Amino acid sequence: MTNENRPRPSHAAPGVRHNLDYPVIPLYQFLDDAVSSFPDAPAAIFAGSIQTYRDLGGQAARLARALWELGVQRGDRVSLMLPNCPQMIAAFYGVLKAGGIVVQVNPLFLSRELENRLNDCGAETIILLDEYLPLLQVIQSRTSVKNVITVNLGGKIKAPRMNGGNVLDYDALLEGMGTEAPPHFPNPANDAALIQYTGGTTGVSKGVMLTHFNLVANTLQVRETLAAACCRGQDRILVTLPLFHAYGMTLGMNLAVSIAGTQILLPRFDAGAVLRAINEYRPSFFPGTPHMYMSLLKHPRLADFDLSSIKACISVSAPLPAEAVRRFEALTRGRLVEGYGLTEASPFITVNPLCGAEKPGSIGRSLPDTECAVVNLDTGEKELQPGEFGELIVRGPQVMKGYWNQPEETAYALRDGWLFTGDVARMDEDGFIYIVNRKKRTITAVGYDINPRDVEDVIYEHPGVTEAVVIGIDSLYYEKTIKAYIVLEEGVTVTAEEIIRFCRERLEEFQVPKVVEFRESLPKTIAGKVLRRVLIEEERRRHKPVNSG
Repeated sequence: MTNENRPRPSHAAPGVRHNLDYPVIPLYQFLDDAVSSFPDAPAAIFAGSIQTYRDLGGQAARLARALWELGVQRGDRVSLMLPNCPQMIAAFYGVLKAGGIVVQVNPLFLSRELENRLNDCGAETIILLDEYLPLLQVIQSRTSVKNVITVNLGGKIKAPRMNGGNVLDYDALLEGMGTEAPPHFPNPANDAALIQYTGGTTGVSKGVMLTHFNLVANTLQVRETLAAACCRGQDRILVTLPLFHAYGMTLGMNLAVSIAGTQILLPRFDAGAVLRAINEYRPSFFPGTPHMYMSLLKHPRLADFDLSSIKACISVSAPLPAEAVRRFEALTRGRLVEGYGLTEASPFITVNPLCGAEKPGSIGRSLPDTECAVVNLDTGEKELQPGEFGELIVRGPQVMKGYWNQPEETAYALRDGWLFTGDVARMDEDGFIYIVNRKKRTITAVGYDINPRDVEDVIYEHPGVTEAVVIGIDSLYYEKTIKAYIVLEEGVTVTAEEIIRFCRERLEEFQVPKVVEFRESLPKTIAGKVLRRVLIEEERRRHKPVNSG
């Protein structure tokens, strides 16, 4: 890349160190340190019960020993299919202590998706919630899975034994098990701790190999950025982002354990449950998605709850509307800022500053020891000047080792030490970055390249709109035309003609949606990202042009 040797000013936020020391340790060392320093501190609050770090650390150590006795070796993949619960945390670190590689599985998977994931990673052991066992039974014979460990959150019903399979109850397996560490100490710099699959919002999921060092580094980078809101041994984090997703894993679990903090675990997002948890347990940090914060603001009993414990929130996975920021910060008197990351970067790359000025529409500045550059879209070999649009590329200690069993994809994404993100962006003179679009999402209509976010931001300005996304569709009259999918506020009635007229008053004619479809909800990943490819496939299956009417 040209300009490679140009001096790069650090763009870390004010009050944040630009360079950190990263210990070469296994990720589970965070848990061991918390157990040693704060054994009786609450590690997790779940369904009204509290587990201390002594409890959690002992559980992870016993599971590690049990896995070793079951034959798990260094580098073996172990799948986890669990919701947010203490057993999920213990299982994650227990697998690492056994020398294994964690492969997280979405509990909402159908049997076909589960089969594909297990076969791609080659896992021979899976730890899952007992109610998911029938789903596994359907496909187990077509996978490499030999050992099945079931978790029962009620603590009463034990897992049935399947014919021809080794099915073990989690609690029974750990009962009486020793805590002596298995003889599998990883190489933190090179050994994968995790194979985390991408969300597949624009294509097929890929298994991202993240080393112990990658995950340790990203945890410390985030911890430095949030130092004002996360004090060791003191603070509580509300965890409703799924731990099986990279965002929840880093912002919730790994961050909390690294500061010996308390995780307030909710198995799924529910606005009422979140408000009650904040009111009762007083978390200081609440990572979430725009949908979560906006849902809280619309809750009919919002005024009944005290949210003043919140010091900071980082919003991820989708653009954060400015109005939501203003209202949420006025309500809590904490900070709500937008961050950005990719699974391939463990996942965090940038965040807006908690202290000092931020810039609306920006994803913030790079984390410590993280370099970001914007390069030309066609070759990726020329670094562009501030304000110019191009592909965002990144390098830093959190960048992945590569894709699991996909050397060609790895070579394309990692070039000369840089991770090519696939996101079109610009950077200003102060190092603030603005995401324009995914390279694959640009809509070419009537000869113009259109950024979907430009259109979506305008639609969001309409007072009746809760959610909006636009895609390019085939048209009888145009090469491509823009279609908007919109979710309205409850009880609000708006017509397609009103939306089109609203956009026409604020956009160039070629940017105005020609088709509007109202929906009760939009298809999303578990992290809250809209699955545009699902909408595109729906359009393709219709097999005919769509007129604007």
